[in-house]
Amino acid sequence: MLAEIYFATPISVTVTNGTSRLFQGVHDALDFLENEWPLRSGDRYKRACERCRAALQLRTPATVAREAFVSACLEAGMPVQALSPLWHRSGPSTPPLMNA
Repeated sequence: MLAEIYFATPISVTVTNGTSRLFQGVHDALDFLENEWPLRSGDRYKRACERCRAALQLRTPATVAREAFVSACLEAGMPVQALSPLWHRSGPSTPPLMNA
C-alpha cells in the first residue's frame, strides 16, 4: 500500500446524499473516485483519477491532484469547501513561543 500524500489544504465535499466528507489527501480522494463516485463518467472525473494516481506515484504534485478532484466534484454537482490544515485548526492561532 502506498503512503498517504496529504493535501496542504483539506477539503470538505457535500456528497449526493447531503452529508459532508472530509478529504485530507490523495489516497482519500482516489478511493472515493474509484469506489463511491456517483457517476463514473466525465472528462473531469477521468482527469481526477489520472492525477491522483500520478500523485501517488510521485509523478505529479498533490496540489494538481487536489485541484483535479475539486473540479470533478464540481462537475458532478457536489459543493466543495476548503478547510484550514488540521494542525492549524487544532491548536492556537499563533505558534507557541520557543524559550532559548
